[in-house]
Amino acid sequence: TLERTIKTPTNIVQTSYSSTIKDASAAEMTTDFTVAAENTIHAVVHVKNTAVKTQVNPWAEKYYGRGQGTKKYEQVGTGSGVIISADGYIVTNNHVIDGASELEITLNNKKKYKAVLVGSDAANDIALLKIESTTNFPYVPFANSDNIKIGEWVLAVGNPYNLTSTVTAGIVSAKGRDLEGNSAIDSFIQTDAAVNPGNSGGALVNTRGELVGINTAISSKTGSFVGYSFAVPSNIAKKIVDDLLEYGAVQEAVIGIRFSPVDNDKIAGVRIVGVEKGQGAANAGLQKEDVIVKVNNVKITKFSELRGQLTAK
Repeated sequence: TLERTIKTPTNIVQTSYSSTIKDASAAEMTTDFTVAAENTIHAVVHVKNTAVKTQVNPWAEKYYGRGQGTKKYEQVGTGSGVIISADGYIVTNNHVIDGASELEITLNNKKKYKAVLVGSDAANDIALLKIESTTNFPYVPFANSDNIKIGEWVLAVGNPYNLTSTVTAGIVSAKGRDLEGNSAIDSFIQTDAAVNPGNSGGALVNTRGELVGINTAISSKTGSFVGYSFAVPSNIAKKIVDDLLEYGAVQEAVIGIRFSPVDNDKIAGVRIVGVEKGQGAANAGLQKEDVIVKVNNVKITKFSELRGQLTAK
């Protein structure tokens, strides 16, 4: 074996770059999350899900009679939720409250409330709860999730591992992310803000403290955060909430096309390879080989982005 070490000289190049923020104040140059955290932390709640499970021992049933081998026990799960209105409506994940026989909400000030399930949508993993009080609750306003940009700072607020009122920071790593095994929810916001079990249903907010997503999933082989987390965009969550309140169920937008990726380097979008008769696309005059490049001025480069826009409509 021949080992060779080659020394490469390092060139130092003098640049003529001058910072445009050289004279900016220290406050403008510092990324400050305190206002967003303060505006959000009191409106993100701890959700306790108590489910009564029944266990049957077939041997006890056989030898001691029917009902003798039946045992009931409580199973407790925890997660997070976001108060979205002063009168106590709360958004969380469907998987946080699934199968619950009792739901208890704990606010940041330690006050506890019994919650009622208004409705849920398993496909998009969103549920709506309601708590009652004679006083107004702090809440997080919705932002337009279409307006967030890759590289933008975001905060994840929730209750990981029952550590209540935890705030972590990161950036938007990707949008319109399609996760394998989550075919129904294929327009996630991906961030690198630390999210762990218990954060589910919590808030993803921008630096103004506005809701841009509901933290829902992590990509992990260990069950703990390994670098990326995923949130249902706020526009989708808001549409589901509106539908649950108005109709009691989610109204789905069906476009009525068959599609494929665009095989043209000059055009990015979703190529229509077939149009279903009598459905929305056909009625709107869309035809085979048309390419969808925008929906309401939102750029479309792949089907997951189109799906996200349709789910929010």
